[in-house]
Amino acid sequence: MEAIEELAVQPCTSSLYLRPFRLSYRQNGTKKFWDFMRTHDSVSILIFNTSRQCFVVVKQFRPAVYMCEIERHQPQVFENQDKESFPSLENPLPAAVGVTYELCAGIVDKPGLSLEEIACEEVLEECGYRVSIADLRRITSYRSGVGVTGSRQTLFYAEVNDQMRTSGGGGQPEEGELIEVVEIPLGESMKFAYDETFPKTMGVIFSFMWFHNNIAPKLPKK
Repeated sequence: MEAIEELAVQPCTSSLYLRPFRLSYRQNGTKKFWDFMRTHDSVSILIFNTSRQCFVVVKQFRPAVYMCEIERHQPQVFENQDKESFPSLENPLPAAVGVTYELCAGIVDKPGLSLEEIACEEVLEECGYRVSIADLRRITSYRSGVGVTGSRQTLFYAEVNDQMRTSGGGGQPEEGELIEVVEIPLGESMKFAYDETFPKTMGVIFSFMWFHNNIAPKLPKK
């Protein structure tokens, strides 16, 4: 996962996932504009393995996170952003700075499938558990990246057990996915959530808090 080589930054002239726009408008009599990106909505799933009393999350390399760290250490990288060429990354950082812990998730890009069906597919592909729509509990939906994309993510909860696991997960290599499945013990989950040495998404923190408020009190006492 962390064997990243031949790094090169270049302008993005077209994308299957992002479309840049500029909105001009007048607000309270003042003329304004705002640059934004249109992208897919998404689903995410908080997975709890009842057999081992742990959360199942994923770990993967995120180029955007990596480049934020690159810019923090080498601000000159993006100085020529309006030109056709960028300076080469002569001393790249270790790939580990771009690896994050996340909930199992996926974009909504299949018009024929419901959000629940897409969530079930993602759980199987990324984490290896076969769940049905009946196994899902919808927690809520929210807007993410409100200053840039404003896309909607819908969060589900699913309980699984060892018997429901049919593969090791890991995503779809043919689509370039390289995902590591990670288990976070229930007793260590809140410490993990607030430990900044483990880069993670807000979805992980929020969903762990939701679980401890809504599910944990109902678990059988040891």
